Amino acid sequence: MRTDRSTALGLRLQGNSYGQIQRKLNIPKSTLSSWFSGLTLSEQLTNKIQQRGHKKAIEALITRNKRQTTLALKRANESRYRAKSSLGKLTPRDVLIAGISLYWAEGYKKQKSRNGRLVSYHQVSLTNSDPDLVKLFLLFLRENLEVDEERIRASLRIFPHQNEKHLTDFWVKITNLERSAFGKTYVGQSPASKNIRPYNQLPYGVIQIRVSDTQLFNRIMGLIDGLANLR
Repeated sequence: MRTDRSTALGLRLQGNSYGQIQRKLNIPKSTLSSWFSGLTLSEQLTNKIQQRGHKKAIEALITRNKRQTTLALKRANESRYRAKSSLGKLTPRDVLIAGISLYWAEGYKKQKSRNGRLVSYHQVSLTNSDPDLVKLFLLFLRENLEVDEERIRASLRIFPHQNEKHLTDFWVKITNLERSAFGKTYVGQSPASKNIRPYNQLPYGVIQIRVSDTQLFNRIMGLIDGLANLR
């Protein structure tokens, strides 16, 4: 018997796979297959080879998934960067359209009624948890609608486990409002989101920005009407 065939047989009986033997002895798998055609392995060795093959298949799958995930993240980041760069500097009209759209989607628009009759007083109000969205809304109020700074008010809704001072400091910095502009903080989950939104989904709590001005409310409603009828 050829020396390499004898060595290959010994390796096979030790539980080595065709691939392992091929790498060790540089013998084609087709040759190994012909050499081992009449060889019957014990159940223990068969299971050992199958388990090793299964393990390597899982490892290869995990490696491939990690590589695909890395490539997908790279492509996503590149796509986001290109999109961000293509936007350029926002003009006042850009901010105006963005502010109208933002209030249309997130602002308080329902007219109040008392005893079945509409009341004449309404306030501008937007509630959200996204710091960047809130900054854009304030830019819209300050620069497009020219709202006086002292008329802008804010209040927070936070969870019991959160630190009120820490979050107030955070939103003072984000909004560039005076601390005195912040009203009483509500601690607890709103009835609308209870049992729906996880308590840890809002790391900054929720802030409400409001301006008590009926004419401003009507002006924004008019801007929304105008935007809705653009062709």
